[in-house]
Amino acid sequence: MKKILMSVVLIIACMSSFGQEEKKKFQITGKPIVTVFANYHAGLGDANKESGFALDRAYLGYQFSLTEKLSGKVVFDMGSTKVDGADLERVAYIKNAMLSWKTGDFTLDFGLIGLEQFNVQEKFWGYRYIMKSFQDEYKFGSSADMGILSRYKFTKWLSADITISNGEGYKKLNGDNKYRYAVGATLFPVKGLTIRAYYDLASKSSDADGLKDQQNLAFFAGYKHKLFSLGGEYDQMFNTKSKEDKDQNGFSVYSTVKLAEKFDAFGRYDNLASKDDWSSADGQRVLIGIQYSPIKQLKIAPNFSTWNPRDGKSSSFAYLNIEFKL
Repeated sequence: MKKILMSVVLIIACMSSFGQEEKKKFQITGKPIVTVFANYHAGLGDANKESGFALDRAYLGYQFSLTEKLSGKVVFDMGSTKVDGADLERVAYIKNAMLSWKTGDFTLDFGLIGLEQFNVQEKFWGYRYIMKSFQDEYKFGSSADMGILSRYKFTKWLSADITISNGEGYKKLNGDNKYRYAVGATLFPVKGLTIRAYYDLASKSSDADGLKDQQNLAFFAGYKHKLFSLGGEYDQMFNTKSKEDKDQNGFSVYSTVKLAEKFDAFGRYDNLASKDDWSSADGQRVLIGIQYSPIKQLKIAPNFSTWNPRDGKSSSFAYLNIEFKL
């Protein structure tokens, strides 16, 4: 944490020269960040012994603008965690502690930053409070990490991003001198259509330990209309957890249909597989539901989901999910 704070101070000092004129005119502003995910769930069939109320996530933080070009935010993530399959008491993590410098079409983020691996897909899916997007749900990567991220918008229809991060995720301290390198490109060829390609490499090779570089490859395409949206992605991970030939792949298809001013119907299908069926996590998931948003800050969604593992019995749940966001 000390290193993060020292880095933040140094960046502010280095960039202060860019803001001498701005300081005279610009007033520092900020606002709190509050997001809460909660649910009631009940198992059906073989899972009928599982039910209850849950607080999935609570994000608390503050975002601020120091100059017209320099901004930042600090966000705490409060949720539950598991170690060796056992649930622990609720814990809190620092999700973001970052500065962002933007000039023209170029943006540079530094610190404990949000990553771009599945950011576009998550925003398009739009129901993070119900279920994470595919790569996040099945642990193809982390949503945040310590590192540096640059974005550049070349034209109205093309932008690209490059990231260098520790590769450990935001819940763990950096344990080696290896890094994750990522590059992505997003296209908007016509109104409403988004296409994205992404690749990353986690440099973990070690002949002594028999480790291999883990790699991710992802493709996404989605179309949004005022009455509906339809998106799909294909994801491939090579050498999962740096183990040779332990590859995983899968795809996810999701859609939303506008029912009325404050009502939407949504659905999603996931298919997760592994090379030579080595992973016990393989399976298919179906999710359907209706979202009601009486005010901008509140979303309520009764929904039904079922998980069909390749090996084992399927499980089904009925949920009532709620998101409150300021």
